[in-house]
Amino acid sequence: MPNFDLTGRVALVTGSSKGIGFALSQGLAEAGARILMNARNVDDLDAAAERLRGAGATVDTLPFDVTDAQAVRDAIDGYEKMGQIDILINNAGMQHRGPLEEFEIEAFDRLMRTNLHSAFYVGQAVARHMIGRRQGKIINIASVQTRLARPGIAPYTASKGAIANLTKGMATDWAKHGLNCNAIAPGYFDTPLNAALVADPEFSAWLEKRTPQGRWGRIEELQGAAVFLASEAASFVNGHTLFVDGGITASL
Repeated sequence: MPNFDLTGRVALVTGSSKGIGFALSQGLAEAGARILMNARNVDDLDAAAERLRGAGATVDTLPFDVTDAQAVRDAIDGYEKMGQIDILINNAGMQHRGPLEEFEIEAFDRLMRTNLHSAFYVGQAVARHMIGRRQGKIINIASVQTRLARPGIAPYTASKGAIANLTKGMATDWAKHGLNCNAIAPGYFDTPLNAALVADPEFSAWLEKRTPQGRWGRIEELQGAAVFLASEAASFVNGHTLFVDGGITASL
């Protein structure tokens, strides 16, 4: 299906050395994209790139700290002198749990820099080049917590709610320049970020009962949404947050 073919496109995926970022890189590669993997830890990044190459993907790496605005700009501008970034997935993120009344200010700031500021830094740096070409796809990774809250993760919930509205703002400002800016909101997936919850039988039992599909999500189940939003099949989709959550936000 040519509308879903990403052959010849370059996709930058932040935080792609493991978890959702790695799975999305794999999915875009299978649709034909050249993958530009990003992480701060160079050893982890190189190991992940080799795994993808071993599966037949065409992969480059671009290590930089997504929370450092100048480092982001330097890395993106440097790469654009050699090639171009057609697709951006702002995936880098973190979690920190704790009672809101005791939540450390430093932890709050670090979480916001990683989950929210980075999407602005990388999104702006990439969009400046996309605007000149009058085309590009930006996909921000939101969360089921974009719409719902749970005890102990209020700052994370705030950051992901902001991601949805940042996505709307990106679309509002940049759609006229030919960009499509959307978000994917995963539900509960078995990832390293959720390892403590996956290992908790009580939480898993609650989740299976709460989710209409009755299980944790598998990270490969996010790949189709990413390919869709990165492709010409989504040419008139803009400012949308696509929930991939087994129905959890659709039910009480």
